[in-house]
Amino acid sequence: MRSYLIFLLSLILGILSSTPKAYSQDDGLDTLRIMTYNIQHGAGSDDVVNMDRQAAVIGAAQPDIVGLQEVDSCVKRSGYINEAAVLASKLGMYATFGPAIPLTKGKYGVAILSKEEPLSVRNIPLPGSEKRTLLVCEFQEYVFACTHLALEEENRLTSLDIILEEIARWEKPFFICGDWNDEPSSKLITTMKRKFQFLNNLTASPANYTFPASSPKKIIDYIATYGHVIKSIRSRQVINEPNASDHRPVLVVITIKPYTTGIQSPSADLEAVQDEEIYDLSGKRVATGKSSSRTLPKGLYIMKNAKKVIAVK
Repeated sequence: MRSYLIFLLSLILGILSSTPKAYSQDDGLDTLRIMTYNIQHGAGSDDVVNMDRQAAVIGAAQPDIVGLQEVDSCVKRSGYINEAAVLASKLGMYATFGPAIPLTKGKYGVAILSKEEPLSVRNIPLPGSEKRTLLVCEFQEYVFACTHLALEEENRLTSLDIILEEIARWEKPFFICGDWNDEPSSKLITTMKRKFQFLNNLTASPANYTFPASSPKKIIDYIATYGHVIKSIRSRQVINEPNASDHRPVLVVITIKPYTTGIQSPSADLEAVQDEEIYDLSGKRVATGKSSSRTLPKGLYIMKNAKKVIAVK
């Protein structure tokens, strides 16, 4: 019995304790370096696929996490290589690929490179005449998503509804980036400004334009967070790189508000979680589903996917 109690205590402490942070330490503050980059399936302005060039651009920026768009995996035009894995190997990062469509015996979509290994991954289809996807990676203290939105405005706006549904699943701070094929004055971005904080500079200026890379004339690449969950934006820039792709990468450096995992009472947000698994302190699964908190007796429970302990009152 005593050994069981020790095991149980260790389990709860393990859930509640924070793990070493996989983002930057800057002047004693916790900072996160975020990048978004449409890599044009690895092809530069000369139409030659050369991942060394794009790895050099990313490596020089030293990001903690990168959202990539137009990524090939085992596609003929890029030499049947897994581009996200190749870049991750060169940069010493983890690669997560989100396929959107099949393409010449391979797949084409988006990817996330991260210093920290994801705790969970979701890949959610989005509409478009060319199908799109929303790739979502959960980390210890935040959730990060990457997408390349459709060319049609109607599909972009429908995608926003799907993105908001996904955000409702999470209690952690939610970051999203990508090539959204829309400018700051568009209906999409104007609508998003009501609920999202944009981290890159949206002011009309050559210094902020991201496309086309050779002579940028507009902003269509973005980094944002849902709500105001950061302490400050320490720096933001469009990197002056005209040749490695047809888009210029965007880099922001922010100071984050740490997400604290602890004993919490279920809230309305919990009801939005459709597939949550909840266990009692013996390790037995006792509930699954959005209404589970209403049917459980009073007590402490382990919410597996969210990796926290909840108190039902």
